[in-house]
Amino acid sequence: MPETKTGLPGWVGALFASHFLGFGLFLPFFPLVLEARGLTVDEIGFVLGLSTVVRIAANPLLTNLSDRSGRRRVSIFAYSVLSGVFLGGFAATSDITSAWVTVAGLMAFWSPIVPLCDAYALDVARNTGADYARMRLWGSVAFVVANLIGGWLVSVGSPLLLVAGLAVSVLSTGVVAICLPGQTSRHEEEQAGPDKPATVFRSPWFIAVLWIGGLLQATHAAYYGFSTLYWVNAGIDKLSIGFLWAIGVMAEIALFYAAKRLNPRFGPLQFLMIAAGGSIVRWSLFPLAEDLATIAALQILHAVSFGAAHLGAVGLLSKVVPRKWSATGQGLLSTSSGLQLALGLAICGPLYNLNPGYPFWVMALAAGVALIALLFLQPLLSVKLQAAERA
Repeated sequence: MPETKTGLPGWVGALFASHFLGFGLFLPFFPLVLEARGLTVDEIGFVLGLSTVVRIAANPLLTNLSDRSGRRRVSIFAYSVLSGVFLGGFAATSDITSAWVTVAGLMAFWSPIVPLCDAYALDVARNTGADYARMRLWGSVAFVVANLIGGWLVSVGSPLLLVAGLAVSVLSTGVVAICLPGQTSRHEEEQAGPDKPATVFRSPWFIAVLWIGGLLQATHAAYYGFSTLYWVNAGIDKLSIGFLWAIGVMAEIALFYAAKRLNPRFGPLQFLMIAAGGSIVRWSLFPLAEDLATIAALQILHAVSFGAAHLGAVGLLSKVVPRKWSATGQGLLSTSSGLQLALGLAICGPLYNLNPGYPFWVMALAAGVALIALLFLQPLLSVKLQAAERA
């Protein structure tokens, strides 16, 4: 069992990598699997929309259930197995109704795994001094690798190969998790107390943190939904578009690698403010960048708009949420991001039809709102963080 200080972070990195390998297959390519199954565009939209609703609803419930049990590794294993069962049901059936049920079931049990992995990694960071960001970066590396593997699997022409790749990712995540050592002791759980999570989670300032963290991630709605279409219409070839996406993820990985060196100067609040400012710049300039070199340079800001926002929000929650309820806090953050991202996608569609640049400028405006809110809350949040440091 990987219990040494030097070996454990590598295994936590493997935990993130095994999960994001599947996510890197699912996000770009699963619509093609549904299309190969015979679903129309409207039916694919319904399946993915239903699974999104289920994911948002299930995430806080299942992460909270895990925290109450105090068995995060067992929860990751159980949720991985149940995800695999639904994925197997998808592969074994062929009608539309079964696709709705199995994909919704897959997302219900698959989505809580990320906040649970985050909570476990943060425990490891506290207990061993390991760098959370360097453990998390292996998830981003695996996502890029999965994009390449997925493209090859799709080119082979068998959607079942991609489903098999998803199954390997889902089940291997559970296997890695169950082999890891426990981190939170029963004594620490008792110290957290049953009344403390209600005090934290119901505080207006904490709800504001969830909203700001989710809003910063939701500013990527136009990027996720329409950047590829925007670039194609601008005359960028598809190979270069893949290169542009890769630049963004590689910049994110670079930030995760360097984050520990930046921590003495930048805490969670500073990371969030940098993310908001970088998002304003990135999305304001996005529609104005016309040549490939300028677009590529802007893609480097993904390290700030996504990476810094993630590190800031996760880091802030890790300090103000009682350790016993860490996964619940991360699950609530994931839910906030999902809800606001879904709303952003719904808004960006009609805006894109009016003018392809409008969605990106609205994202810049949203980032500006987040920055104003952070500046307004900074004194209060600084006090909360200082109190958490002393506790």
